[in-house]
Amino acid sequence: MSKHSLSGLDASFLYLETPEQPMHVASLCLYEMPSALSRSFRKAVVEHLKRRLHLAPLFTNVLAFAPFGLGHPHWEHGDAVDFDYHVQEIMLPKPGSMRQLEAAVAKVHATLLDRKRPLWQFTLFTGFKTGEVGVYAKVHHAALDGQGGTVLANSILDLSSTPRDVPAPPARRTHKPPKADTKIGEMIGAAFSNSLAQYAKIVKSLPSVAEAVIEVAAPAVRKTAATRTAPFHFAPRTPFNVSIGARRAFATASLPFAGVRQAARVLGGSLNDGVLFVCASALRTYLKQHDALPRRTLVAAMPVSLREENNKDLNNQASMVLAELGTHHGDAEKRWQAILTSTGKIKQSLQSLKSVLPTDYPGLLAPLLVSRLNAAAASTRLMERLPPVANVVISNVPGPQVPLFLAGAQMKTFFPVSIVVHGIALNITVQSYCGRIDFGMVAGKEAVPDLPDFAAALQGGFDELVALAEAREALLHETEAASMPAPAARAARPAVPVRKPSSKRSTARR
Repeated sequence: MSKHSLSGLDASFLYLETPEQPMHVASLCLYEMPSALSRSFRKAVVEHLKRRLHLAPLFTNVLAFAPFGLGHPHWEHGDAVDFDYHVQEIMLPKPGSMRQLEAAVAKVHATLLDRKRPLWQFTLFTGFKTGEVGVYAKVHHAALDGQGGTVLANSILDLSSTPRDVPAPPARRTHKPPKADTKIGEMIGAAFSNSLAQYAKIVKSLPSVAEAVIEVAAPAVRKTAATRTAPFHFAPRTPFNVSIGARRAFATASLPFAGVRQAARVLGGSLNDGVLFVCASALRTYLKQHDALPRRTLVAAMPVSLREENNKDLNNQASMVLAELGTHHGDAEKRWQAILTSTGKIKQSLQSLKSVLPTDYPGLLAPLLVSRLNAAAASTRLMERLPPVANVVISNVPGPQVPLFLAGAQMKTFFPVSIVVHGIALNITVQSYCGRIDFGMVAGKEAVPDLPDFAAALQGGFDELVALAEAREALLHETEAASMPAPAARAARPAVPVRKPSSKRSTARR
């Protein structure tokens, strides 16, 4: 059997998992059905996956745990895949609305993956009123991160309705399984040697880590000394900063990719800045509706990729940064400037820290220690007693702008379905795909029972972003016209709007 040890970051998602806190990530994609596939899509998907299992090890890898919790688990190649478990089908009740599909996805998303099997599962939702089929695909976060999910998608999806030819799987050598006592001895030895190697790596990296931290912290320390203010402020408490139960809520929304990107460019920011502004405005609207908007700005925890450009591994290579959303500003311009200031600091810091941020830690006794600490924090509702570091998770994953196909069916949407944890009960994950920006919102059901209301508020956030950009363009044209001779000013007066806000909702079909 081939073996591959999990990093500390990968393994943490196993240690932190409980029935109330599942640690898998997923997506909901709607597929347009050709007539030939309308009655046999599940069978086509199964046959399609069988031909491509070897392209991504997670399809066949199973977990093997170190004895007595002495180290991180490792992956072993499994010999069989039970497709009755891994590819399931559920019929939606009539009329098959988007709201019903979201509720069905929330229910499936709340269930744990079976750790005795490869940690992935597809669920096909039929009976959708448009005739499309919803494919909900979940994979344990121990096996991949957001960028790794893109790599996985590339292995099973195609650029046309005719699936591409893939190379045949390599012949596998058969190994005689070792005796149980020999295998345990090997695993104990490996756990100690891996931990020693990781400790040595940490010690070796300490000088470069310290140098990078000092470089990043120096401006904040100087500012603190000059203004006598604290270098770090906790986030304000919101209805999202509570312990979560086992139930989930899920909602979707979709906005035009070009509209968000162009508006952000006009305002001097990036696509990600535009997404943050839309989310910040929606959060402000939602919390005001519930009379729960804090006087201080909300803070978003944002995953950032540490993956090198050509790295195709499926494991986790990410860290987390904090971004202020400017939600305490009623003025849209001030909110935008607050976001630009915050993301600018993050970009500057990451240049120094990205190469030294750790994604691993020694595994000796980690399964027992981390799991018990997590259980203690959950049982005492510790996260509700501590000041929150962040209020919400916002993750933006770039995706392809060309149509993709699965087993001959065209993907129409790419809604992410992510993770919520104790203390942060709302996750907004964004995936760009084929001219759209698809939002997937996941929340603890008790914390955010009316999640569709927040999803609807995203349209208002987009309209506010567009209006701000158009006002900026109009001001620019007026300034240019004022400096021109009269005939030239009249010729330059017409301005092309960033995008006329639509009167129709851009959220997904309901």
